[in-house]
Amino acid sequence: MNLKVLLLLLGLSFLTVFALAYVLLTRQGSFSQSPRCPSIPPRIHPWTHPSQSQLFADLSPEELTAVMSFLTKHLGPGLVDAAQRHGGPLPYYRRPMQKTEFVQIWKHLKEVELPKAPTFLASVLNYNGSTLAPLHSTASGFHAGDRATWIALYHNISGLGVFLHPVGLELLLDHGALDPADWVVQQVFYLGHYYADLAQLEWEFKVGRLEVIRVPLPTPGGASSLRPRVTPDPPLPPLQFSLQGPQYNIQGNSVTSPLWTFTFGHGVFSGLRIFDIRFKGERVAYEVSVQECLTVYGADSPKTMTIRYLDSSYGLGLNSRALVRGVDCPYQATMVDIHVLVGTGSVQLLPGAVCVFEEAQGLPLRRHHNGIGGHFYGGLASSSLVVRSVSSVGNYDYIWDFMLHPTGALEARVHATGYINTAFMSGGAESLLFGNRVGERVLGAVHTHAFHFKLDLDVAGVKNWVIAEDAVFKPVAAPWNPELQLQRPQLTRQVLSREDLAAFPWGSPLPRYLYLATNQTNAWGHQRGYRIQIHSPPGVHVPLESSVERALSWGRYQLVVTQRKEAEPHSSSIYYQNDMRSPATVFADFINNETLLGEDLVAWVTASFLHIPHAEDIPNTVTVGNRVGFLLRPYNFFNEDPSIFSPGSVYFERDQDAGLCSINPVACTQQLADCVPNLPSFSYEGL
Repeated sequence: MNLKVLLLLLGLSFLTVFALAYVLLTRQGSFSQSPRCPSIPPRIHPWTHPSQSQLFADLSPEELTAVMSFLTKHLGPGLVDAAQRHGGPLPYYRRPMQKTEFVQIWKHLKEVELPKAPTFLASVLNYNGSTLAPLHSTASGFHAGDRATWIALYHNISGLGVFLHPVGLELLLDHGALDPADWVVQQVFYLGHYYADLAQLEWEFKVGRLEVIRVPLPTPGGASSLRPRVTPDPPLPPLQFSLQGPQYNIQGNSVTSPLWTFTFGHGVFSGLRIFDIRFKGERVAYEVSVQECLTVYGADSPKTMTIRYLDSSYGLGLNSRALVRGVDCPYQATMVDIHVLVGTGSVQLLPGAVCVFEEAQGLPLRRHHNGIGGHFYGGLASSSLVVRSVSSVGNYDYIWDFMLHPTGALEARVHATGYINTAFMSGGAESLLFGNRVGERVLGAVHTHAFHFKLDLDVAGVKNWVIAEDAVFKPVAAPWNPELQLQRPQLTRQVLSREDLAAFPWGSPLPRYLYLATNQTNAWGHQRGYRIQIHSPPGVHVPLESSVERALSWGRYQLVVTQRKEAEPHSSSIYYQNDMRSPATVFADFINNETLLGEDLVAWVTASFLHIPHAEDIPNTVTVGNRVGFLLRPYNFFNEDPSIFSPGSVYFERDQDAGLCSINPVACTQQLADCVPNLPSFSYEGL
């Protein structure tokens, strides 16, 4: 190559690199010199109210410690008898399973039981002392007093979801004795057959009488892994943030916004709950809380077919983990630490287990483009104030949200995600009666989800009525021509005067409009009310003839309204899980035909869905389509939609310039966005 040409090319290359470097450095400099977005505190509330009381707040770590200290020093006859708190005596065998017992069970299996079948385990299941893990059914047994649990073994490889790797071996362990040395395996299940113990299984394997299916160890990075399948590459997912900072304040457990005030709590067993919920200073509800979370499974394996998980027993609050900023909650959310009592009474910190944020939903809350009798546009972007926690109970993760809208509506929703529960496919087509195949000899087991909520409403006071409204078509002759006939919808209205009339089992029609009302009226003469609107497919409940149904009787009903009683604070109990056949109190007994006229009332809502796992549930069930909940909506509670007073409302007419900030606040967005948002640094303490 000619030397001059070579020198010319080198010179051009140098100039190109210099130009690119200059542009990059200039852009970086301009970004770093961009002003920070102003942080504007929430605007002054349009009403006056005293500081939020801490009456409803969870106990602080110091208070929890003081309570435990008092109880341990004063245990004795001075305490209230358990029968007066729980409807009857509490035998020790009803105690919830705690971490210590789970650890002792696995220790017993590893050290006492598994050594009875070393050849079988190594040859067939590739067990080397650490490659298996136990997953439990429920421990209720089939008679009161039983504490025997079917336990299935799964391959356990670091970084993989253990729930998707069954190996086909299950053991029924009686762990009712207080001394683990007295625990005993009552039966062993393998490939559709039952054996006395693992020693018998080992003997039959050695003499060649045992039909086996060899299960290789799963490979790291396989189908059950949540590691990214592609190299992470910008751009990142859309980021939601507020240019002017949050429009709410949090003091302890109390949240205050320009429209709403409430106090949130986090029970160790029942999880997220909110109290003293007020819209513009007026109380809407005394308490809205999660009561129970039930899953019932079907399969041809004993461990899976006996699952009746009541997750409050394991602790919906205790199993709340630190939330990941930017994934579990919007990046700019406020993360709140929670303290709970665990084990023998020690205080445990759950860092960042609750988040509070404003959610822009990308949808108009209301809008209209008018072209008749005038040309104008009016609308308001939809947003809500959200408090969230996530319960990771075993394989499932439940995302609990309470959402407060500028219309005065309060919404509760729960999304299900996480790993499905699987069983080993030892048979052929008969296994598909219980789900779909989702892996090599892996069955995604059919199951139901049911979630129960308590709604202690105070609609303009504590004296409320239950009203049901609906519409029916009635034939009517046209007034202008009697020979013509119309089918005209008209309203029906009924005051549900007693509890039996306000109990709606699954399968019975629920009025399309059911609301709690006060005897006060709005400006138009209608009783002020709040409507209960349930978002749930038809429920699938345990048959009434089942021996465990009474402990789950809240699941019979999609909606019940009862008188509020201090003796009926909860619909379920942590003591039901291990003795479902003799519950001390039964929710169905709350419904005893008492009057609902002008009483302090509580609504109980069940939201549920059927889950038939399928290939797209691997590696995890997604939240899309797996959401249920309910909505509390004002019904003639106001004189008009209160969101009309929202400062973000947009309105302009045809002859106005909608690009001016003075006309349209959305037009100011570009100016406000010429700044760098004040985002917190990322940190995570959940692992």
